[in-house]
Amino acid sequence: MADLFATPKPAAPLAEAMRPQILADVVGQPHLLGPGRPLRLAFESGKPHSMILWGPPGVGKTTLARLMANAFNAEFIALSAAFSGVKDIREAVQHAEAVLAQSGRHTILFVDEVHRFNKGQQDAFLPFVEQGLFTFIGATTENPSFEVNSALLSRAAVYVLKSLNEDELGQLLTRALAGPLAALQFDANARDRLIGLADGDARRLLNLLELVQTAAGEAAGSIDGAFLDNALSRNLRRFDKGGDAFYDQISALHKSVRGSSPDAALYWMVRMLDGGADALYVGRRLVRMAMEDVGLADPRALRLALDACETYERLGSPEGELALAEAVIYLACAAKSNAVYVAYNDARAFIGQDKSRLVPEHLRNAPTKLMKQLGYGREYRYAHDEPEAYAADGRYFPEGMPEVNWYRPTPRGLEGKISEKLAYLRELDKKATKS
Repeated sequence: MADLFATPKPAAPLAEAMRPQILADVVGQPHLLGPGRPLRLAFESGKPHSMILWGPPGVGKTTLARLMANAFNAEFIALSAAFSGVKDIREAVQHAEAVLAQSGRHTILFVDEVHRFNKGQQDAFLPFVEQGLFTFIGATTENPSFEVNSALLSRAAVYVLKSLNEDELGQLLTRALAGPLAALQFDANARDRLIGLADGDARRLLNLLELVQTAAGEAAGSIDGAFLDNALSRNLRRFDKGGDAFYDQISALHKSVRGSSPDAALYWMVRMLDGGADALYVGRRLVRMAMEDVGLADPRALRLALDACETYERLGSPEGELALAEAVIYLACAAKSNAVYVAYNDARAFIGQDKSRLVPEHLRNAPTKLMKQLGYGREYRYAHDEPEAYAADGRYFPEGMPEVNWYRPTPRGLEGKISEKLAYLRELDKKATKS
């Protein structure tokens, strides 16, 4: 008699059910898996090697690790650094040792989110990797240069996986609709919108498909854009606060402003806001751009960036975001100069390695009789009393300091006028020196 109280085994999620079982079924990563490409050669080599798989979520890192274990008939042990500790690592090592002793089989140890392990935990793998007890495969969404110990990194090849493009996601969608979800039919618009919502992530695409299937229920049939809007909540684009995607998009925004591309700058700023970035953080970055890349070519840019931040603080979202949009477009269109930025860095570098030089006596303040008797301020020339309010050939640096020319204004924007003014004053200096 059947056990009426037995718990039925839950059906595997679609993403798991459709996980490729052979390398030929993997969608995407042609730069690694195409003929003659590095990972394809690794599969064909007959011997596994330790590696780090670096890429965004849902691009096949876990799948590739499992397929490698199958290809080499190796024991497969999977750990998640988000939930595992030294105890789990120790148990994995003991299991690998037992498998080797009992059957002679090699083990592949897969560590998902390896960047979450601290230095000590990562170091724990090293002696066993060197002994050849197991092949280490780490998966990470973060730059391994910063997140993986150099000792472990030096013992592993790094393979960079990419987000799936629209054609590749389309292949995956077609495969799902021809198999497990054959009852669903997507029109062209719904198909394109679903692929767009997946945002390069195969797992997300399949999870969204499951949500659509649940929403459709027994009425499964043709799915259009309106049905998708009702079935799916708004899905944010990929934006990992504090991770690589975060800094990559900031970099793209900054470079677009510097490159005087208002549309690209607006695109990246809106992408960041749409992904959940702190709007005031974006505002602070705009202030930095105003100082670093616009500078004195257009001093209004700094004030406009500060005003945008203040406006956002006053209005909040979404109204305040328009002020940020105004600022980013202005910065992108403004005349560009990094002359102040370069001058400041040059001055800091000089002072950082220079000795402490005394202030010349003629530049010192003399509020007391003794100071005046010592000659403080005696030869100082008050600029406002000089022709054109300029003390030609005046000396303002410490005695014996080499001549420097840190601030070199560009010919762009207001700095063009500044450059002309400074050139004129240098001519006055030359005339005063000759006389």
